[in-house]
Amino acid sequence: MSTIPFLLPKPLGDLLSRLPAYPGSLLFVTALNLALAKNLAPDVTRMLAGKKMRLRVTDAQLTFDFEWLDGRFSACHNKAEADLTISASAHDFVLLARRQEDPDTLFFNRRLSMEGDTELGLLVKNTIDGIELPVFNLERFKPAQVLERLKSRFKPR
Repeated sequence: MSTIPFLLPKPLGDLLSRLPAYPGSLLFVTALNLALAKNLAPDVTRMLAGKKMRLRVTDAQLTFDFEWLDGRFSACHNKAEADLTISASAHDFVLLARRQEDPDTLFFNRRLSMEGDTELGLLVKNTIDGIELPVFNLERFKPAQVLERLKSRFKPR
């Protein structure tokens, strides 16, 4: 399913690029650990150990650096080149998370790139493809939906 690529406006990307990188990496690895960490096979985690990875959101000018450390993804300060860098627009990463677009299609349309350790890149791609994850649904994060869930939690029983 091919869609017209949407890019964040450059002024917004310029503004986002001024945010410090490390807090964003902490938030990113928290989500990654909740979604993926418990689903990774031991052979995968052995291959991830000690590898520095970077997710680059091109239009938002954001970079998230992380590694597999002590049984979980961990944010890291990485000034050097990462072992693997995966780059795409914010919109394309959302399409991937929602399983509305295939990584191979984005790659061959030059909307997704992987740089660095090719074997690590294939491991990451094949691992994510092989894990049955729930589809990331943005509807759950609309303010009305969030408020409704919070209200139901605090409702007297």
